Amino acid sequence: MKGPQVLVTGANGFVGEALVLKLLLDKKFTPVAAVRSVTRLLGLCRVVPFDLTDTAASPALNDVQVVIHAAARVHVMNETSTNSLSEFRKVNVDGTVRLAQKAAELGVKRFIFISSIKVNGESTAPRSSFKADDPPAPVDPYGVSKQEAEDALKQIGLSTGMEVVIIRPPLVYGPGVKANFLSMMNWLHRSIPLPLGAINNQRSLVALENLVDLIVTCIDHPAAANNIFLVSDGEDLSTTLLLRRMARALGAKAWLLPIPGFILSLSASLLGKKAVVQRLCSSLQVDIRKTCDVLNWRPSVSVDKALRKTADHYLDKLTK
Repeated sequence: MKGPQVLVTGANGFVGEALVLKLLLDKKFTPVAAVRSVTRLLGLCRVVPFDLTDTAASPALNDVQVVIHAAARVHVMNETSTNSLSEFRKVNVDGTVRLAQKAAELGVKRFIFISSIKVNGESTAPRSSFKADDPPAPVDPYGVSKQEAEDALKQIGLSTGMEVVIIRPPLVYGPGVKANFLSMMNWLHRSIPLPLGAINNQRSLVALENLVDLIVTCIDHPAAANNIFLVSDGEDLSTTLLLRRMARALGAKAWLLPIPGFILSLSASLLGKKAVVQRLCSSLQVDIRKTCDVLNWRPSVSVDKALRKTADHYLDKLTK
């Protein structure tokens, strides 16, 4: 017998696809994949077209009990718009609001929004962590758009009775990860010397498997309704330690030069790369005690196991 239908937007994405595959494996729920283009999920589950930028269209929500909204406009490396906040709002705020309103109209019980830790801010002070109920303090346009979407969803929930769950992940890694994490693996695999051997910060990360596990928990957990949750692996790492442990997972040697952070910052300022070095050197820690206590949830995969899975996938791809 088929379980309740769960619509996943962004089902072609890194998180969305892994989530659909997890739901298919567990067989407790029936996933519906909402995608903008051709997907590898065809033939595995019901697939429906969905584009957040299309103001006239919405995915088929009939008989859907839960929406997990993972689609978004994420960071654009080479932004060409003169008003990037406006572009983020069109997708992350306006598109989200249209979807949520339609979901509420059609009787969807719960709307799970995959937000971002950037709603809390860009960094934390030493020996302090972001908490789920801290006042939002987004800095960049992406973070601002996510906060505005959260605020709109809360209002829709209040006015319609649809339950809203918000999850704010930090950097997500796992098999198939791209962007900066993939670049880091490339550097380590090629034994490129890196000036990152003396970074004493602390960063929270979340393995894809742990994030997906939390999202699935929130589908029907009674205590998840109308709550905000932070998520991480439960172990924070310095940039230096992350590089060493990732190198070990890859079977490579990490060539890390012990350059002091202030020299890195000075050099980055001269080269116009200050923001990059700030992300590498600053701390960003999240407190997941509320998530663990309210949902009786714990990260199911350790950092080292998740890094090994990520490395194995990376190395396997190199041989094909």
